[in-house]
Amino acid sequence: MSLPSFPNIDPPIQRENAVNQILSSIAMEELGLSHILNAEGEKLQYILGTLPGLSGPAATVEDVLSANESIRNLLKTAVQNQIFLKSKMQGVLEASPMQGPAGPNGPTGPAGPAGATGATGAAGSTGATGAAGATGGTGPAGPTGPTGPTGATGPTGPTGPDLIGADGPTGPTGPAGPTGPTIIDFAYATNTGAAAIPVNGLVPLPSDQVKAKSITVSPDSTKFTVKAGGVYQVWYNINTSKALTDGARLLVNGEPREVSAAGGITTLPLSRLSNEVLLRLDDNDEISLQIFNNPLGTVLLPAPVGASLRIVRLS
Repeated sequence: MSLPSFPNIDPPIQRENAVNQILSSIAMEELGLSHILNAEGEKLQYILGTLPGLSGPAATVEDVLSANESIRNLLKTAVQNQIFLKSKMQGVLEASPMQGPAGPNGPTGPAGPAGATGATGAAGSTGATGAAGATGGTGPAGPTGPTGPTGATGPTGPTGPDLIGADGPTGPTGPAGPTGPTIIDFAYATNTGAAAIPVNGLVPLPSDQVKAKSITVSPDSTKFTVKAGGVYQVWYNINTSKALTDGARLLVNGEPREVSAAGGITTLPLSRLSNEVLLRLDDNDEISLQIFNNPLGTVLLPAPVGASLRIVRLS
């Protein structure tokens, strides 16, 4: 079986021109068919005597049937031809163009308008941490924060240098003080040897006696007699060899003067009893020094000074 051969057509026919020519041929066939149908219609009019301007012998039944058969065959052929032409036209219009070789790229057209922004896509996975950037410049200082709680006291620092200033100038002499009492007469005596004083006993003062003109001392040195009455300042001091809770006082004519009583000032292992009073005495009154309320019995006076007594006449 031999293959069909197509002649070379130069210049080549473009697809668009070929389609137009086929459509033109279909139109021509449609036009020719319409003329044939029109001619068959006029023939039937002529047989029936209805064709304007023409008249002929009266048609017989046989003529009418023959014309009818001819028209039927023509219509059948026309319908078939019409179906063919329709299929031909659809084939032409629906045929896909043949892909020729790609032509050169045309010039880039102008950019179209920007499209609407699409919806935001889903967040992607976190990327790897980038390298640390360079340290930025120091920002402005922030506001001062609230004062914190007071911290614990630190250790004491070393002692600084002793910077004592120079002595200031001597101040002015102050006013003279009031004149003190005038001492009219004076007596003093002590006990410098170790002595044992019984319970509520008198304290002998035989040592360092300074005798006044108007004050005499008994032979046992326990009584001091004032010959002239007046105001006397009397001071005494007793030291004991033990820390005791006893007391000391002055007796005037054997009677205690409670104003003169003194309790023990204890500094282990000793006790000290001391007082100073003003007494108004009459002529020939006797003054004695007594230790009383001694729950332990005998009180020992230590050497070198166990007791002292001073009597000063002021008026």
